Amino acid sequence: MQPSAAATTLPTVQGLVLDFLAYLEFERGLSRNTLDAYRSDLGQYATFMEGRPRGVLEATGEDISAFLDGLTSGGVGPDGVQRRPAAAATVQRKAACLRSFYRHVRREGLLEADPTADVRGPQKREQLPKVLTRAEVAKLLAMPGRDGSAEPIVLRDKAILELMYACGLRASEATGLEIGDVDLEDAMLRARGKGSKERMVPVGRRAIDALVRYVRDGRGTMVGGGSERALFVNARGGRLSRQGLYKIVQRHAKSAGLDDRMSPHTLRHSFATHLLAGGCDLRTLQEMLGHADIATTQMYTHLSAQRLQDVYRDAHPRAQHA
Repeated sequence: MQPSAAATTLPTVQGLVLDFLAYLEFERGLSRNTLDAYRSDLGQYATFMEGRPRGVLEATGEDISAFLDGLTSGGVGPDGVQRRPAAAATVQRKAACLRSFYRHVRREGLLEADPTADVRGPQKREQLPKVLTRAEVAKLLAMPGRDGSAEPIVLRDKAILELMYACGLRASEATGLEIGDVDLEDAMLRARGKGSKERMVPVGRRAIDALVRYVRDGRGTMVGGGSERALFVNARGGRLSRQGLYKIVQRHAKSAGLDDRMSPHTLRHSFATHLLAGGCDLRTLQEMLGHADIATTQMYTHLSAQRLQDVYRDAHPRAQHA
């Protein structure tokens, strides 16, 4: 039996969403960023369904396809404002969110059939990530303190860039580090990845040296008398935010002439590609990156192969065009 229209009032929908998000957090262990994205996606979808004759629990595949198609095409919103078409990756995420939501609602016994069963989101175009060469990485890492400055913020920036490249950290992992997560003596780091999963990653000598200088000569000055546990702090002595980290990377990338190709994740991609090129096996790289599925790590084998082809075409006299 399908629920009545009265069962799909907004408070009930809100309750379903909260229950779904709690399930994702405590049973699936999804990250806070993913939970926030799904909360926003479901709020947008609920608003869309308010303008249709059926409620969220009575939705059909046609309703869901109309929602996704509207995102793809842009069109005019309920406020009369022309919307820009959403990126394919964004629509793909929203489709995945709705599939997961309706599967959860069906498991709870509130639906007999899954309305997303025959819905297909847009195909996400596979794009190889941007990667820096070893020379470009060296140029970027040389930017903080290149004028001889040893200010605390300069020492912090140097340590951040060195550590992200040395360990292949995500931005959230770098900002989430605490002072006790790095063993400077044994050169090991504990990173908390997606779903709060922890992994141990070796730290290179250059990154250890930069961290020692930052912790010894910079961090204490920035924190002052506070008890902040975060390894990397902002100018006010509090935990550095992801937005703050992004600005740090962009500032030094611009100084190195790399700002059109850089984001914090570029260092992670470069870390992985350079390790594979140096002979690291795929399973070890998967562990260091914290990938749940080795298929994700295999992306870097394609990247390395493409890089080899580019070098070959540029260097071999019989490979070049006439």
